[in-house]
Amino acid sequence: MFKTLLKSVREYKMPSILCPLVMLGEAVMEILIPYFNTFIIGELENLSKPENYTVNTDVIILYSSLMVASAVFALICGVLGGKLAATASSGFARNLRQDMYDNIQTYSFANIDNYSTASLITRITTDVANVQMSYQMAIRMLVRAPVLFVSAIIMTVIIEPFMALIFASAAVLLGIVVFICMFKVGPHFRTMFKKYDNLNSVVQENLTAIRVVKSYVREDKEIEKMRSATGEVYKYSVKAEKILTFMMPCVTLTMFASNIIILITGANMSVGNISGNVNASDLQTLINYSVNILSGVMMVAMCLNFISLSKGSMERICEVLDEKSTLPNPVNPVKEVENGNIDFENVMFSYSNNAEEPVLSGIDLHISAGETFGIIGATGSGKTSLVSLIPRLYDVTEGSVKVGGVDVRNYDTDTLRNKVAMVLQKNVLFSGTVAENLRWGDENATDEELRFAAKQACADEFIEALPGGYDYDLGQGGVNVSGGQKQRLCIARAMLKKPKVIVFDDSTSAVDTKTDAQIRETLRKYAPETTKIIIAQRIASVQDADRILVLDDGVISGIGTHEQLLKSNAIYREVYETQMKGGDNDD
Repeated sequence: MFKTLLKSVREYKMPSILCPLVMLGEAVMEILIPYFNTFIIGELENLSKPENYTVNTDVIILYSSLMVASAVFALICGVLGGKLAATASSGFARNLRQDMYDNIQTYSFANIDNYSTASLITRITTDVANVQMSYQMAIRMLVRAPVLFVSAIIMTVIIEPFMALIFASAAVLLGIVVFICMFKVGPHFRTMFKKYDNLNSVVQENLTAIRVVKSYVREDKEIEKMRSATGEVYKYSVKAEKILTFMMPCVTLTMFASNIIILITGANMSVGNISGNVNASDLQTLINYSVNILSGVMMVAMCLNFISLSKGSMERICEVLDEKSTLPNPVNPVKEVENGNIDFENVMFSYSNNAEEPVLSGIDLHISAGETFGIIGATGSGKTSLVSLIPRLYDVTEGSVKVGGVDVRNYDTDTLRNKVAMVLQKNVLFSGTVAENLRWGDENATDEELRFAAKQACADEFIEALPGGYDYDLGQGGVNVSGGQKQRLCIARAMLKKPKVIVFDDSTSAVDTKTDAQIRETLRKYAPETTKIIIAQRIASVQDADRILVLDDGVISGIGTHEQLLKSNAIYREVYETQMKGGDNDD
């Protein structure tokens, strides 16, 4: 897990290495300051002696100067360490987010199905923030604290070994408490992050569908859903924090108890009630070292506290980073699609290997280049699943799909998808202008090419009527245009790719039948060599296709022209007669 995460440090290795070294310097200086102070106190102790004793001011000046120099050096190291830690942790978090995002872009649809959108957002934001904080504390504290602890123990052993035993016993006790807290708190934090995913999902769903929520007056219901989601996060957060809050009182209690024991024991040693070689200056130094020792333990406890919090986050981030695409490129991929011929050869497909029934089975089909091919069938009959196999959004379970005579699994994925354009059921536009959205099809397209693509999609007239034309800002998700206009913009965007195959997945459902017919006519006129696959619910959208496929529960029910299917296929005839009665076939 740590190996996977630390790959994202990259160019921030130097500050990540320098920071612990600088913190090491600060820790050494903090250890030396009480040691220098011992000489000053020892020199001043001589004033209480009965004989006439003159204080050696040179010793006091020397060690005072060394203490000041050490304090200044420690201050510089502390400030520099903070800056290096901030640089390293922020850079690490930036790289980590970028690496996660980059890897998500390589996912197939099957990979994406393993995660909810809300979960991925939480992992890239909240989880990375947790790991960033832990990393910052680790490179600062997990070096400084052990050095403080070990050095102080060594100095204590030099002064009085028995006192070192007291500190060591306290440290062992705190270590046991910290270990138990970490063991107990982990499951609660892991559950809490899952509840965060649910919380983000509720917020995302509500904001995405805010118009529906308001139109159905469901604000109270959505507020209750949000209250429930935040309540779950609160519940597990409190459970985890209750365990962690037990840690700090234990550290504080142990620190003060150790100081009391040291004071009592040291005082008795000083007056001779207990055997030992401790004087006033040694006792003062031991008190100072007790602060260093126990503060070192406290720092480690705090670091382990944050690491416990972020351990679940680390695991969730590594899941995203370690996920490999289920559709890898072949070793020597084909990088050219010759034509739009499509062949399905005994295709069977399931979304899951454990599925009881396949989504598609026994599909044998040939579509010629330039052909207009319609697909019709009931909801859930496998229409979208069928066309998703053409650009290799999924791999077949059995059989093969060929485009241009080559199995799609042998193509370079980018090459194939650049030549197989899909206009999906859900029309997605992005924030920006009309021109910026269209250039998703070809980022180097000229203004003339934009207008030509818009003309093919019958979108040129309404675009020209917009304020600013092609520079009109569509708003987030294209909220400034209607559903039918969105569909036409998506079609124009797909045509700008100059594809060999274009798939319309019920993508003219929001336009009137007249415009639908115009789009089909312009595509037939301006893209004669492009294979056009039209999935539709309306017979009117496919009846003038060269051939029409009727799917029924994942198998081919019939294939032929409109007239042939009216005579030979009961499903097609029933749909046609139903729509004729409803007037859906009138142009």
